[in-house]
Amino acid sequence: MELQPSLDREAGMSRSRGKRGGWITFPFIAATLTGLMLAGWGWLTNLIVYLIEEFNVKSIEATQITNIVTGGINLLPIISAILADSFLGSFAVVAISSCFSLLGVVLLTLTASISSLRPPPCETGSTLCQAPSRVQFSVLYAAIALASIGLRAMRFTLATMGANQFDTPQYQGVFFNWFFFILYGACVVSAIGIVYVENSISWGLGFGLFSAASFVGLAISLLGTRFNRHDRPQGSPYTGFARALVSAIRGIFHYHPKLRIITTE
Repeated sequence: MELQPSLDREAGMSRSRGKRGGWITFPFIAATLTGLMLAGWGWLTNLIVYLIEEFNVKSIEATQITNIVTGGINLLPIISAILADSFLGSFAVVAISSCFSLLGVVLLTLTASISSLRPPPCETGSTLCQAPSRVQFSVLYAAIALASIGLRAMRFTLATMGANQFDTPQYQGVFFNWFFFILYGACVVSAIGIVYVENSISWGLGFGLFSAASFVGLAISLLGTRFNRHDRPQGSPYTGFARALVSAIRGIFHYHPKLRIITTE
């Protein structure tokens, strides 16, 4: 009799694995991660150089912009986790973030390819360099914002979505090992290979490669939809907290008549 709950649990897990989830989803997740990290890590690594060489931004200001972008990126996983767990689900957040990443990198490619979207070229460090116009800065900042949302929101939510495809801690551990191996491997390739293309051949070609990698990652992610196990959102955790807080306040005033009299006066 003691073994029956365990057997029922295992039967339910095997039925769940038979329908969706499992290792069949791993190639899609791995390809999505590779494409989006190739695109995301490359532009972030070389952002300071791009601002200085192509937008005539002073080195101090370029460093400040990059620091602000990096700080904002580190806050995005908190927001994406709340959206995934409470409202949209992990797959929806990954898909939306991938679209943002693609749009952002495409805009960056346009700024590198269309001369009217950046100031006239000049020698780095010269006092005669023309500053970017408001329109040029607006397009650049919009591209960076969209690409930043896609980079961080996707990265950690994709890890959670991938782990949810497995029922046992052992398989989840193996998945995380491969996940981080692929993640950092893609970062190394992007930071060395594609950044070299940007600095030595063309910024437009480098960003174009980022756009292609982001598009392929998004396409493969959508192709794997029918194999993924989609968890239902659990609702906002702050709703229950707010209700508990209101109930506690009501209880205080209910059991302390003096406080109730003070508030009514």
